[in-house]
Amino acid sequence: MTIEMRQLRYFLAVAEEKHFGRAAIRLHMTQPPLSQAIQALEADIGAMLFARTKRSVALTPAGLALLPEARRILQQAGTLPDLVRRAASGESGLLTLAFVSTADYSILPPLLREFREAYPHVQIDLKEATSDLQLEQLGLGQIDAGLLIPPLPDPSKRLLDYLPVLSEPLIVAVPSGHSALRVKGKISLSALSALPLILFPRRISPSFHDTILACFRNAGQTPHIGQEAIQMQTIVGLVSAGMGCALVPQSVSNLKRPGVEYRELEDETALIETGLAWRKDNTSPVLQAFLELLRKKP
Repeated sequence: MTIEMRQLRYFLAVAEEKHFGRAAIRLHMTQPPLSQAIQALEADIGAMLFARTKRSVALTPAGLALLPEARRILQQAGTLPDLVRRAASGESGLLTLAFVSTADYSILPPLLREFREAYPHVQIDLKEATSDLQLEQLGLGQIDAGLLIPPLPDPSKRLLDYLPVLSEPLIVAVPSGHSALRVKGKISLSALSALPLILFPRRISPSFHDTILACFRNAGQTPHIGQEAIQMQTIVGLVSAGMGCALVPQSVSNLKRPGVEYRELEDETALIETGLAWRKDNTSPVLQAFLELLRKKP
């Protein structure tokens, strides 16, 4: 049995008007075709929907059961054109976005806020992941885009597009009470030589790892690597525990943790870049809307 939308509209009009003549006027049709359509609907369903007399029309128990469902179906059908239009324009749908932990303290919160304000009907699925894992997930089509630390390896460059989003200097996180903190303002890496270094493993983020070690090398220092951790929260937590110092992007200073003090460095440091990577063949309207917002940012 197939019930047509037209039949549901006819049924709803008669149910609300409780009169075939008034329902026919409301539907801009004559009464006989309306009566025939309702009779055909009842025959298809196998139950009487209206109890008819010469003076009244009332819903039967079957009609009462159908009424809320008919209203729901017709209401949903009425929203379909707008739903399809929003999906086609990127105003609704799903965006699966991965991000490195450092982005959580810098670009990610304001970017999400701005995107949600512009596209409130888009569902955002967030996944925290290291840069190497994001590249793997992008290759498998498991995420739409990823905020990661470049560069992209050569095999990924053929598959992915990339847009720089943020560039920021490195600062140092030092355990509170360390002697180097007695001097106000910037401190040098040489003043931290006795502290073990806490940093990302090279396999997780080769460029980030190498950039940090290059800062020490350029300052004439050879750091002792005490611990490695893949999450920025863990790295700062280890500094808080007095396990060593860490070079972190400037925005990580937004991560307040007892027992940690952040300082700028006297030594020359490189800039750490965070950018968005996505598959070149991903034509998702939601992704395109997200990219458009990013490209408009100063």
